[in-house]
Amino acid sequence: MLNESVIRDVLSAVLKNGGDFAELFFERKFENRYELKDGKIEQATSGEIVGVGIRGFLGTKAVYAYTNDLSRENLINVAKKVGEALEETKVEDLTFNFNRTKRKERHVVLIPPAQVEKTDKVSVMKKAYYAAKNYSELIKQVVVWYWDYDQEILVANSEGTWAEDRRVRTRLMINAVAEKDGVLERGFYGPGAGMGFEFFDRIDVEEAARKAARIAARMVEAEPAPAGKMTVVIANGFGGVIFHEAVGHGLEATSVAKGASVFAGKLGQKVAAECVSAVDDATIPNGWGSANVDDEGTPTQRTLLIDKGVLVGYLVDKLGARRMGMKSTGSGRRQDYTFPPTSRMSNTFILPGDYHPEEIIAATEYGLYAKTMGGGSVNPATGEFNFAVSEAYLIEKGRITKPVRGATLIGKGHEIIQKIDMVGNDLARDQGMCGSFSGSVPADVGQPTIRVKEIVVGGRNK
Repeated sequence: MLNESVIRDVLSAVLKNGGDFAELFFERKFENRYELKDGKIEQATSGEIVGVGIRGFLGTKAVYAYTNDLSRENLINVAKKVGEALEETKVEDLTFNFNRTKRKERHVVLIPPAQVEKTDKVSVMKKAYYAAKNYSELIKQVVVWYWDYDQEILVANSEGTWAEDRRVRTRLMINAVAEKDGVLERGFYGPGAGMGFEFFDRIDVEEAARKAARIAARMVEAEPAPAGKMTVVIANGFGGVIFHEAVGHGLEATSVAKGASVFAGKLGQKVAAECVSAVDDATIPNGWGSANVDDEGTPTQRTLLIDKGVLVGYLVDKLGARRMGMKSTGSGRRQDYTFPPTSRMSNTFILPGDYHPEEIIAATEYGLYAKTMGGGSVNPATGEFNFAVSEAYLIEKGRITKPVRGATLIGKGHEIIQKIDMVGNDLARDQGMCGSFSGSVPADVGQPTIRVKEIVVGGRNK
């Protein structure tokens, strides 16, 4: 990757010019993206990015710079500027004793993307396209995206960290649009994993495509959803996006350290219903958001966030650790070398409870069954959220009845998790991209089926 002597000189250049901590992040990534529309490839991009990010700390002050010029002269020049921006000259004679710990490889890749022909990738896309297109006469358009990348990183810092990692990820995304009487509805499904092309031996591509088509076809024939406060049952899998957005971001050191979170200062306090426990686990083998080490070189871990309703943990990166007086939880992540890392979620989910999903439905006299969640908006400082429900049904007298469209869920994350009164035993995870200060990163969201005894549903007033 980079010569060790160059890395030592770069770290020294930061500290000789200012700061009390120096870090170098090297990245090389090969990426492929394809888009198929109307049965034909519309876009195909492949490329490689290579670059270095250099960061310095002085107490809780941080300075970051990056470059794709990997010459020794340029890297040292950039490092000097980082140190100078910290405005305090440190020691002149520096010695770094790097601790090269052997990497625990949890994420075995059987078929690296580079070994797969483009035609084989397109064949998978076409299989998905025709499965979705032929699902129903109501399906008018299908778009399929394929994405893979193979990323190698190296992180070295003045504390002696020397960590290397390789992340291979593959994802297929299907968007189906249905039309009836001038009404358009879309269905989306985007499975992915920290695997190579063998991922497509693990999933049923046609079934994944039919799932996207089913959502669109059912919702285009649905009645408008009712509005008002009601009991809502949220299905497993991507239903966890609400916890991720409305609660998870509030547990990241990025906001907690600044006091810009409703969960700041609440460790050890009851913040959710007793039936709610939640974790962030970047160690799941081949998980979409998993890694062996984070983007600061810290080994990843399983972090218990909420235990039977009690807040027991935050997600902490190196800078957050300094600000909060805590240890890093291996949660420092970034999109690529052009972003400084910050605390981020990886695979975040509510743990399973005691109820079968059928029991939860049967125990609900009237309410909304949110089977598939869509996008939404969240204010991390207040926890206020507004999420669209892509696929919803009414629950009447303990049974799922007719489909309804246009439903939204409105509330505050820290209040909603206190109103969960039933948690299922059917934990599932789905994949998405999470955006924050350090760019867009792969993240799993998940949960078992849960019931919120009261939440505001936006829809149509009767």
